[in-house]
Amino acid sequence: MIRFIAFSSALIFFAGLGAADPVPPAEELYREHCAACHGIDRLGGTGPALIPETLKRLRGPKLATVIGKGRAATQMPAFGETLGAEEIAAIIDYVKVPLSETPAWGPEQIAESRTVDPDYQPVAAPVFDADPMNVFLVVETGDHHVSVLDGDRFTVMDRFPTPFAVHGGPKFTPEGRFVFIMSRDGWVQKYDLWSLAEVGRIRAGLNSRNIAISKNGRYLAVANYLPRTLTILSTDDLSVERVFDVAANDGAASRVSAVYQAPQRDSFILALKDAPEIWEIATDPEAEPVYEGKVHSYEKGMVEALPSSEGLFALRRIEVSEPIDDFFFTPDYRHLIGASRDGARGVVVNLHVGREIADLPLPGLPHLGSGISWFNQGRRVMATPHLKEARLSVIDIEDWQVVETIETLGPGFFLRSHENADHVWADVFFGPNRDAVHVIDKESLEIVKTLRPVPGATVAHVEFDRSGRHALVSVWEEEGAVIVYDAATLEEVNRLPMRKPSGKYNVWNKITFSDGTSH
Repeated sequence: MIRFIAFSSALIFFAGLGAADPVPPAEELYREHCAACHGIDRLGGTGPALIPETLKRLRGPKLATVIGKGRAATQMPAFGETLGAEEIAAIIDYVKVPLSETPAWGPEQIAESRTVDPDYQPVAAPVFDADPMNVFLVVETGDHHVSVLDGDRFTVMDRFPTPFAVHGGPKFTPEGRFVFIMSRDGWVQKYDLWSLAEVGRIRAGLNSRNIAISKNGRYLAVANYLPRTLTILSTDDLSVERVFDVAANDGAASRVSAVYQAPQRDSFILALKDAPEIWEIATDPEAEPVYEGKVHSYEKGMVEALPSSEGLFALRRIEVSEPIDDFFFTPDYRHLIGASRDGARGVVVNLHVGREIADLPLPGLPHLGSGISWFNQGRRVMATPHLKEARLSVIDIEDWQVVETIETLGPGFFLRSHENADHVWADVFFGPNRDAVHVIDKESLEIVKTLRPVPGATVAHVEFDRSGRHALVSVWEEEGAVIVYDAATLEEVNRLPMRKPSGKYNVWNKITFSDGTSH
């Protein structure tokens, strides 16, 4: 019988009576078989970081299967004939142990990770004849690539490798030429859509949540879990502009739940995952001063206080009753709707005045980051799926009342539409009906059709083309596909084989903040 005990972060194994040769210590096994690709410090190299913060977010085969059989279409080899079951188990236990201390990953380390593709050549105009505003990026998580799709002909114009485990939506510069893609390991990749070529990449964090681009397209914000920072990069050359150590007013460090652009406010908005605060960081060099604490008077010329910050990257804190884990903005970016940590309610925050103004009954962990809005019978409503309940909640954003609850075949993950489309599309991501997608009439709020593109296969994430004429749906499987539907007739018009396609992102819809798409 093999038994083990833990000392510090390494597991020391020893053999019991009658056992064969002792199993080597787990750290030794890791160094011999894993460190060359995943880093001696487990923070990643050619392979992803092997730390709890990353491992618990990865979907797919179990670690024992990955180590034993390898990963298809990657550099991960199979170790099943090299390592025994006990040795594989030892490595798994080792990589699940948290790091003994938070690694340093500040401006110097970030800058040192920056690389520029030596073969990249900028061009004066697109190298293709497709409409550059109707181009899609399709993230294929099956083998960590992105396909660049012509949204009129539905043909693939380029397919390029990405960092491991891309997470969150890519972000485009305002004119739609450059796109930035982020991985869970904190790598940010810059790609030129006109040249169909990678420009370079940089590691902005060690475990990251998502990215946002500023209104003027000059700055990219990277929300990090590890370390607990917000990194701001120059979109021009991927150099480091600023690294914020994220901590609440009481000094407690916090992860960042997510960061988004607020174009009407010319700022980044982020929520702290471990503290009851929302941050607004100005992206306008002429931003007004921020005063924290008591101010004697706000009358013109009568301010008797010192600003805590002003101008570019000025930081304003908004206190809320509890940490917010996920959030949605009204189209004018005046209000933020956040999900409470317990997943039982939503809270509405007026960003102008900086305080909560309403609560919403949203049980079942609403996925507000996938919320969308549209006009229903002359009023502006928003809707959100729920990760733990088979329903969609529709909310009037004028009086903050839930006006309709739409029952579905299971909990969903994504909700999408388009201002020129008559329907809202909602996937059923979890449970036995994960092969279904509901098509809902915007006016009646009734499900008019349930599509099952591939029976038994997970179907998720809809994105429309520039005009709203076509809806693209992902078959979220290793041997998957992107299926193109006529948005009016709901008939299939094309099917493109893809390797586990997750998100699809249309240039025009993203840069114009189209109704019905995530931002």
